[in-house]
Amino acid sequence: MKKLLLLTTGGTIVSVQGENGLVPGAKTEELLSHLSGLNQSYEIDHIALMNIDSTNMQPEYWVKMAEAIYENYNDYDGFVITHGTDTMAYTSAALSYMLQDVDKPIIVTGSQIPISYTKTDARKNVSDAIRFACEGVGGVYVVFDGRVIQGTRAIKLRTKSYDAFESINYPYIAFIKETAIEYTNEIHVPKQKEVKLNTALCTDVFLMKLHPGIKPEIFDALKNVYKGIVIESYGSGGIPFQGRDILAKLNEMTECGISVVITTQCLEEGEDISIYEVGRKVDQSVIIRSRNMNTEAIVPKLMWVLGQTQNPQDVKTMMETPIADDITFYSYEESR
Repeated sequence: MKKLLLLTTGGTIVSVQGENGLVPGAKTEELLSHLSGLNQSYEIDHIALMNIDSTNMQPEYWVKMAEAIYENYNDYDGFVITHGTDTMAYTSAALSYMLQDVDKPIIVTGSQIPISYTKTDARKNVSDAIRFACEGVGGVYVVFDGRVIQGTRAIKLRTKSYDAFESINYPYIAFIKETAIEYTNEIHVPKQKEVKLNTALCTDVFLMKLHPGIKPEIFDALKNVYKGIVIESYGSGGIPFQGRDILAKLNEMTECGISVVITTQCLEEGEDISIYEVGRKVDQSVIIRSRNMNTEAIVPKLMWVLGQTQNPQDVKTMMETPIADDITFYSYEESR
């Protein structure tokens, strides 16, 4: 008999119709009442941490979740967090950085349709999450539509469909069937290590998506506001230097001690600035390379790293070091 802790944060899964549309409103007891018919081989306690639409999720709430898990870590075999889908991928990645050497499952799930509705996906997602939380694995995972995704690799691709989440640049951990859990790879559980909690964050991080015609002067407005900037560039990650010189502005930012991360707007296969001139002109001794990290992991990772140090070279080293399998790809030049 496994002992689990359910942490609720709100989201569509507990939403009810309000004056201005769906809003989180159902209590945790109501959520659990919809699971009463399941074959229970577990005991479950619950804590309501917050009851918000995940559009309103903030980094400070990630800290609250991580601390709740850490404070209760020795009393439970696994943890389930119910969460809104819109920022779920950011949360699962953030927890992967704040809680390390985890030897128990921490599962984040939610739904596209409220659990009180007839055609809801909530009951399946929560029951699947509970099943996987009873497994003898360690780490942070998203469980959704029968798929288990590494916490640093989940991306929400669809706004309405039940199969809202995909695992990007990394294989699915497992598939949850009616009668079995089918693993795709062996999961390595840390042995003889104690879980580490580190919730220090610096939230002065800005995410910018480049587009043709963007004005270099925009960076002047950011210079005194942010300590880290993530640039979603094109294709393999090149930076424009003709016409409107974005590259010169990035050099100014790094000279001011601001940490700059280069990633790509393409979902799959990651950046590789070692291929084209527009990438090779970037000063790789100071610019941070994201390889095949997802943006939803880059942003909380940069907040977490800047919470540990603001020395630019140390930030670069930590950002480019894989954590929780967030990086598995190295550049063309490095692999030659």
